Amino acid sequence: MLKKVLLGSLGAVLVLTAGILLGHFGIQRGSTTPDWVVDVTQDVDEALIQKFIAEVDNIAIQENLRELTKVPHMATSPGDEKTVQYMLKRWQDPETGLDQAWREEYKVYLSFPDPNTPNKVTVVSPSDAVLYTAREKEKAYSSDQEDAEVVQPYAAYAPAGHPKGRLVYANQGKPSDYFLLNQTLDLTGTIAITRYGGEGRAGKAINAAPYGVIGVLVYTDPWDINDGKMSDNNETYPYSWYMPPSGVERGSFNTHYGDMLTPYLAAKDDTYRIPEKNITGIPPIPTQPIGFEDAYALICELGGEPAPSEWQGAFNCTYNFGGPGFKPTSNFNNSDVKLDIYNREELKNSANVMGVIRGSVEPDRYVIYGNHRDSWVHGAIDPSSGTSVMLEVTRVLGRMVKQGKWRPRRSIIFGSWGAEEFGLIGSTEYTEEYYSKLSERSVAYINVDIAVFANATLRASGSPSAQSVILKASKQVKTPGSDSTSVYDNWIRYFNRTSPAYGVIPNVGFLTGAGSDYAAFIHFLGITSMDISYTYDRTKTRARIYPAYHTAYDTFDYASKFIDPGFTSHQTVARTAGNVLMRLADSLLLPFNCSDYAETLEGYLNKAMELYTDGLAAHMIAIEPLQNAVRNFRSAAARLDQLIRDSDLANETPLKVRRINDQLMLLDRAFLDPGAFPDRYGFRHVIWASSKAGQATFPGLADAYTRARSTGLDSDWKEAHRQLSILIQAIQGAAHTLGDAI
Repeated sequence: MLKKVLLGSLGAVLVLTAGILLGHFGIQRGSTTPDWVVDVTQDVDEALIQKFIAEVDNIAIQENLRELTKVPHMATSPGDEKTVQYMLKRWQDPETGLDQAWREEYKVYLSFPDPNTPNKVTVVSPSDAVLYTAREKEKAYSSDQEDAEVVQPYAAYAPAGHPKGRLVYANQGKPSDYFLLNQTLDLTGTIAITRYGGEGRAGKAINAAPYGVIGVLVYTDPWDINDGKMSDNNETYPYSWYMPPSGVERGSFNTHYGDMLTPYLAAKDDTYRIPEKNITGIPPIPTQPIGFEDAYALICELGGEPAPSEWQGAFNCTYNFGGPGFKPTSNFNNSDVKLDIYNREELKNSANVMGVIRGSVEPDRYVIYGNHRDSWVHGAIDPSSGTSVMLEVTRVLGRMVKQGKWRPRRSIIFGSWGAEEFGLIGSTEYTEEYYSKLSERSVAYINVDIAVFANATLRASGSPSAQSVILKASKQVKTPGSDSTSVYDNWIRYFNRTSPAYGVIPNVGFLTGAGSDYAAFIHFLGITSMDISYTYDRTKTRARIYPAYHTAYDTFDYASKFIDPGFTSHQTVARTAGNVLMRLADSLLLPFNCSDYAETLEGYLNKAMELYTDGLAAHMIAIEPLQNAVRNFRSAAARLDQLIRDSDLANETPLKVRRINDQLMLLDRAFLDPGAFPDRYGFRHVIWASSKAGQATFPGLADAYTRARSTGLDSDWKEAHRQLSILIQAIQGAAHTLGDAI
């Protein structure tokens, strides 16, 4: 009996003890949630976004631009080094700086004119007497143009040489232009004068050489940039935004991007470099840009037959082909045009300035925001408008971090790229050096280069999956000068499209070329990218770009008087781009929409079927597998969208959030194929590679099909088939990326 009592008492004690312990720890667990549980569910804070928008200051941006444009800052120049030090000072500021900032050096291949022997363009008689000399420097309207560091206009990477020959007019220097011209004239030994537009800079000379042309001049026609205006007495700068007669667009005359001696390798001191003779994509013949006042003096004296109407420009004369050479009645009759080009190439150290705000939850996921720092001269608009905006974004965010009010979920990397004007070099070398890390960890890249072309409306381009976050940000920012109209509502008036899913929406363009530093991120690494700016009303001007582009007139004075007085459009870009940045860095679920990608692929498919179905079928090539691939992608995107809608991600395992985010983050990577374009450096994205076919459809297929139809060669039809197969495989692979893990 006693034994039973003792055993019963012991059991009761054990039960009571267990109950006390369970109750104690249960209460403790229920009353205090571990910090990491709170952290992993961190989501975007709308109040902080509104605080950011409110604190972006247009006057601060104005003063940033004033500082950045005090001196010319061409890549590797003393002025460039001053901007490096200024960026480091700002990003290392104890009150408004970033967590860390540093410089990264690359030794890169650049091209410069000889400062002691300027390039010359002359008209010379049969006895070599000089009858006319083009300007070597642009006319000075202020002390800005008189700065000793203003580089003479030149064509970077064009070879040195002294060609002399009869002048011909070749319109935009496209292959079709030279072909037509060659039907009329023997181009052997001639000098061709071409106008900007229609063809890349280098292409104007590359296309010319096979016809025997020995030198090329390039100018900007007032019809294309100035709406026909030509007089600096009252029509052009300094009285308006139009290019004055002596203005010359400088530029890099190369086809590929990145350092040309170290393709796919970061250009460090000890990096292997290919022989200079192996470089492709640069002018094979001497080339020189000139102002339209000099072009006028030459073109209006040309003899020969009149050029077609579509070749005519703003000059008050008939644009003739050339005899070749000048009219018999011209003072230049029987005279040649001579180019004396003294360009030289050098290996120079160029710096990127990097900065970072470390993420609190996912520090190994990067949102990258960048712009180049170097300019051709003072570069107020290109690129310092973008740098001024970036500095204001980092000032506001940096202060929030320093004050302990905010730290992003993911890490933010800021890049101030060097030597962009010579071919996107700084950003490209960065992607090559950190290829593996960036490929595996980068969420998105935001590019704000020329922040403000003009002050009418927002303009944005990007990966289709980024459309939704750009549109959302634009709805939260007011357009300059209005308390009621959003950037979105203003934007839709100027650029819009009809979406099958959403109706009429602002048109977010595509990043189909290599026009700025987004190129290496989207085309080489497959990182979801976007480019954001403010621009002009295209119904009011024919200007292909702001008229002072790459000239000595792109100054603070020009920007503050004619581009954005008051800097409110700069402020709007900073607010919009910063809003996008914070959403990408802070959202629990990445704000990407894969169904928007499906809509784009379907649009491309419809165009491809319209243009190519019959021609492919005639060569026993079926387009139906491409239809199936796009259909599979749409289905996979819909399933992922449904999974997201059915999930309560803030209350589910963080591994599920991470998995879905990785699917969204890696979507653009799925469209990469290293073998798709073997002759084109850095172009691996089979949806967004640039195309010469001029069709809104898949670029590799479009180019290959166009070539095959032109030549009729079996080998070219095989290449069209190969491109179609590459495309199908990439789209099917992207669909699998959006599907279940297994």
